[in-house]
Amino acid sequence: MTALATVRQITTPGQFPSLSGLTERWFGSRREHFLDQDLELIERCLAGEDAAWEDLVKVHSRRVYSICYRFTGSPADAEDLTQDVFLKIYSNLSSFDTNRGSLQVWITTMTRNLLVDNFRRTKNQRATGSLDDGWDQTEELKPIDRLTAQGPSPHEMAARKELEKMVQNALSHVSVDLREAVILRDLQDMDYKEIAQVLGIPEGTVKSRISRGRAELARLLERNKREVM
Repeated sequence: MTALATVRQITTPGQFPSLSGLTERWFGSRREHFLDQDLELIERCLAGEDAAWEDLVKVHSRRVYSICYRFTGSPADAEDLTQDVFLKIYSNLSSFDTNRGSLQVWITTMTRNLLVDNFRRTKNQRATGSLDDGWDQTEELKPIDRLTAQGPSPHEMAARKELEKMVQNALSHVSVDLREAVILRDLQDMDYKEIAQVLGIPEGTVKSRISRGRAELARLLERNKREVM
């Protein structure tokens, strides 16, 4: 099984319980179910099952790439870093522990740590390309296809790309601690507890960083808007 090659290919009875009790048991059982699935997948990978590793990559590769791209702003850097993340994951499969969180949290933590190391090494603050660069690039439509295609018009698509480019550019100038918190919450939809696990900080600090990061991002966007106008 070759990790790098695979990544590249897949780029009380009689009483009604309280609502809170039901919720806790429901989500608790669901969490245990997913953790069991995570552990089973890792064990299959460790047993040398190629299909298991391919499943892991399929499920998590887009998320890892997205985090890397949002942080660096460079499709090329994000692709290289994604390869590095999965090589690191492959080398550390035996260290996964469900007691410390889900596989998603573990992989996101590994991704974040590698990004921090890369940032310190390169001091990379570049923000190039648009949010459509990368795995989801859409081929240019032929003239006849433009007439029959459903969805936004070419003008609307161009305006959306320009807006996305402005957002990514502004995000790249948000301070690193705040940027990663905003990315994990607003762009990766992780909850506060998961982000706290990934960053190794209290949930209160997570909320504070997200609030400050959003404010800094809004300020940068407003400034860019005034400059364009």
